Amino acid sequence: MSGYYLSILQGAGLTVAVSLLSLVVAIVLGLLGAGAKLSHNRLLVTIGSLYTTVVRGVPELVMMLLVFYGGAIGLNLLLEKLGYPQGININPFAAGVLTIGFIYGAYMTENFRGAIKAIPYGQREAGLAFGMGRWQVFRRITLPQMVRYVVPSFTNSWMALIKATALVSLIGLHDMTYLARQAGSATRQPFVFILMTALLYLVFASVSLWVLRRVHARYSLGTEKITL
Repeated sequence: MSGYYLSILQGAGLTVAVSLLSLVVAIVLGLLGAGAKLSHNRLLVTIGSLYTTVVRGVPELVMMLLVFYGGAIGLNLLLEKLGYPQGININPFAAGVLTIGFIYGAYMTENFRGAIKAIPYGQREAGLAFGMGRWQVFRRITLPQMVRYVVPSFTNSWMALIKATALVSLIGLHDMTYLARQAGSATRQPFVFILMTALLYLVFASVSLWVLRRVHARYSLGTEKITL
């Protein structure tokens, strides 16, 4: 029995890795999406709106399977046309990270867009008038205030992202959910291992809430605090 517990703890490390790397992908896509939707370019606005609408309207499980199986089929067809007939398989870890990041990038897009719009536009104009470049305005004026406004909604998206990592077990990735199911089938005691997995997710969520509360408190100095 102890071997199963140890394997689930090792799978928990993989779950954390998937969560953090997916978060990085989601933040990058969220910033790009927010920039597109806030731009004055109609094409970019349309692309950003299409991205958030489609992704938020398709179930996460369906999107995961589309990327994993559909991506492999599409990539193999492309390689065959280029003269590389050998088939390849998509790595489950990469597929899981990219898919979850892609999905939650749509939610982060709306989070970041709302936070940026909450900052008075005159502040950015004043920065440009003082000779700052656009990157300096973003780094010195927009970003610090955006963090303060975005943390509550960011927290909700991050909590959902952590729980969504359980879906990677369906594409063969040996995360703690997959290993808990295997251990439960082998020992005929599924409740014990699933309960352990649930408690580990609860620990991750609790640590995340503590960290994000500290971040919010740091960026909310001198302002009214919002309870997460």
